[in-house]
Amino acid sequence: MALKIASRFRRLLQRPGSIDLGPYERLTQLVGEAEESVQSLTDEELTEAATELRTTGGLHEDEQIEFLALAREAGKRALGERAFDGQVVGALAMLQGRVVEMGTGEGKTLAGAIAAAGYAIGGRRVHVLAVNDYLAKRDAEWMGPVYELLGVTVSHVGQASTPEERREAYQAEVCYVPVNEIGFDVLRDRLVTKVDDRVAVEADVALVDEADSVLIDEARVPMVLAGATRSEALDDDVVQLVRTLRAGVDYEIDGDGRTVALTDRGTDKVEKALGARAEEAAAEEAAAEEAAAEEAAAEEAATDSTTDEAETVDAAGEAEAGETEGSGADASGADQSETDDAEVEEPAPREFNLYADENLDRLTQINVALHAEVLLRRDVDYLVRDGKVSLINNNRGRVAKLQRWPDGLQAAVEAKEAVPVSDSGEVLDSITVQALVKRYKTLCGMTGTAVVVGESLQEFYDVDVAVVPPNKPNIRKDDPDRLYLTVEQKNEALVKHIGVVHESGRPILIGTHSVEESEQLSDKLEAAGIEHVVLNAKNDAEEAAIIAEAGVPGTVTVSTQMAGRGTDIRLGGKDESHDKEKAIELGGLYVIGTGLHASRRLDDQLRGRAGRQGDPGETLFFASLGDELVTRYSVSSGLRPHPDETGRLTDRKSIGMLEHAQRVADGANAELHRTTWQYNRLTGQQRAILLETREKVLTEDLAATELAERAKERYDELVDEVGEDVVKAAARRIALGHLDRRWTDHLAYLADLREGIHLRSLAGGIVHLKPIDEFNKSAIASFDTLIEDAWKDAAETFATAEITSEGLDEEASGIPRPTATWTYLVNDNPFGTEADRILGRLRNAIKPESAAEPDEILDEEFDQDDLPEELRDADDDEDLPEELRDADDEDDEEKSDKKD
Repeated sequence: MALKIASRFRRLLQRPGSIDLGPYERLTQLVGEAEESVQSLTDEELTEAATELRTTGGLHEDEQIEFLALAREAGKRALGERAFDGQVVGALAMLQGRVVEMGTGEGKTLAGAIAAAGYAIGGRRVHVLAVNDYLAKRDAEWMGPVYELLGVTVSHVGQASTPEERREAYQAEVCYVPVNEIGFDVLRDRLVTKVDDRVAVEADVALVDEADSVLIDEARVPMVLAGATRSEALDDDVVQLVRTLRAGVDYEIDGDGRTVALTDRGTDKVEKALGARAEEAAAEEAAAEEAAAEEAAAEEAATDSTTDEAETVDAAGEAEAGETEGSGADASGADQSETDDAEVEEPAPREFNLYADENLDRLTQINVALHAEVLLRRDVDYLVRDGKVSLINNNRGRVAKLQRWPDGLQAAVEAKEAVPVSDSGEVLDSITVQALVKRYKTLCGMTGTAVVVGESLQEFYDVDVAVVPPNKPNIRKDDPDRLYLTVEQKNEALVKHIGVVHESGRPILIGTHSVEESEQLSDKLEAAGIEHVVLNAKNDAEEAAIIAEAGVPGTVTVSTQMAGRGTDIRLGGKDESHDKEKAIELGGLYVIGTGLHASRRLDDQLRGRAGRQGDPGETLFFASLGDELVTRYSVSSGLRPHPDETGRLTDRKSIGMLEHAQRVADGANAELHRTTWQYNRLTGQQRAILLETREKVLTEDLAATELAERAKERYDELVDEVGEDVVKAAARRIALGHLDRRWTDHLAYLADLREGIHLRSLAGGIVHLKPIDEFNKSAIASFDTLIEDAWKDAAETFATAEITSEGLDEEASGIPRPTATWTYLVNDNPFGTEADRILGRLRNAIKPESAAEPDEILDEEFDQDDLPEELRDADDDEDLPEELRDADDEDDEEKSDKKD
């Protein structure tokens, strides 16, 4: 009961998962009192004092106080920065396994370094998980002097690090590493055939930077290790055929814009086209066969011409007699042929069934080509640069350098853009960020926005949030959102407002949702004569330099999403030397959002770019009823808005609908995360069972024991011939190959199973058959005999393997190993999930009551054509969501009061 009351109280305060900071604040006071005693120490004495605290069981409270006093002094000496009380509180919370929320500019990097050093001195090994190479290297080098004074070794890993460099870096007590890189190293280590080839170390403590982004936004993104290079190029005729299909006629897009499907008419059109091409191919094949037959006959005739002359004369005589005897039959046959030609009509074209089993590959190609052509947008979902298709990370607005769609869809987009098809192959293994992080014994982290996802952090990771107040009061002003009827009206008002603010000289940072939107806004600003710089995925190499100067007076910076996170925006520029005082007088950085994000947390992250360390600042978001957030997630049917002459909406119902859409989007994303984890959980359990067996094969003599039992005569024979050590090594290599092969096949089966599992639920009704239950049932059945089957395969190979005193000849023995491997990230379920389908049904079922009665709207006030296209011809309904009903009632009361 107490837990339920506490949970409700947290929700009331909008701080789910937040904890009491009282104990940490008490310890911080004691740290301040102990600080004076360490100030007189020399650098060597400070390092020695920290070394004396080293233990293997973690630091106790008294030891934490002494350590934090030393760490604060180390930061002061090494960086010229004495940790604020808030940073000490944050470090203490992280040392207790919390995720800390600290505002932008509050010194999360130093707080994280202090916590990491505390774990190291307590005998733990720490991985500071960063979001990219740049931040991992920057922070490791920036905090390096602090670690050195505390006697703690530190390193970093990047995408370009060699295996030897990685192996050495992971041996440090604190290693800064991008979350993707440690994930890929874990995957590669799972496939090694020698213990010495491993690079990573046992997972102990994970301290996650930008914790909300890593643990929530990217938690369900699988990191993939692939092998066995092959080509996935789409047939050009499929690509060209799909381009002839028409929206609403040949195919339909679902209400969420996540899936596209052929209509009956479109299917007929595709089948007719593919059937005709099949006829052409068959005719060409027949013609080729006929030409080959004629050539063979000609060669045979040439050979026969050299036979004996007498035999030739006899054969000619027989042939002449045959002609005489058969002349009547020939004539009769010719007559019959003419009759048949007269009676038989021209043969009908061969029927082509797109959904027949033998045409599955064609159907798949059509589907992915249609998805790529219709749903994936250049400069929104991906970029094309340097002759390659690069995905855009939706959470960061940056190029996802190692991310790709599942191979068929990736190839379809590359065919669409006429660029070379990239290598692809079968998945050898994969791991989600969430599964990777849950390997660690202790999890903590830091971010600027954790409270909003506090409940998710508790649900998925069992960690609480500690909200650290700012060192200086936040005086930033957050203006109410400005809502417009259409996207065009919003953009017009947006550019006008930017112009007004820019005339004052105030620095402006504009956050957009995509590369496309950033460039369209740039064109509008240029047309309006407003000088600006653009930061998006196309020039992310200059990201830090561009964003660091966004606080200079007169600067207008257009940025995608959260580009520049991890880089402070200081008023007056990076070194605060460009009219900082003027920037303060003008009101500080002005942050403008071009639309609300699907998560309120992302809006808060953008707002947090202004008002650092007590600086003034202001934020304002523009939105419209035509924005994707509203059209995709809002139950907006029946809305009757009252815009002013600029298209702006101020009625509570319209604004309430915008807020409601964001809450629905937040809920949908949380459910998607939950669903993905449910599907991956069983796979993770099965992987753990397999890895346990694989580890015994790799480090013990399990393979030799098993194969000696299954093929005793062969084993004893080989031991006599080449020696037991050679046989054991060969047995180990054979067993590892077949275990990995079976696991790869199992993953391929699960991928196919998951893609079509929802069809089973539709067959029995969503209530009767849950997709996850059907998935688990089939997955368990598939895995049940996997290890035993691998041993049987290994025994068969062992019986015929080429094993000499030099060892196993892998190629001659047919040991299944990939010829090459590579890594990438993949968007999970790009075709939509069960959660998307549920959301679509709910959206269609729940239609809100109109915002005003029809008789209250005069013809000259409102026209359906004024609404965004997605909201026209809406139906009325009484099932308005509660938060909108309340707004409606208040509007009615206000109208009644005015009449009185």
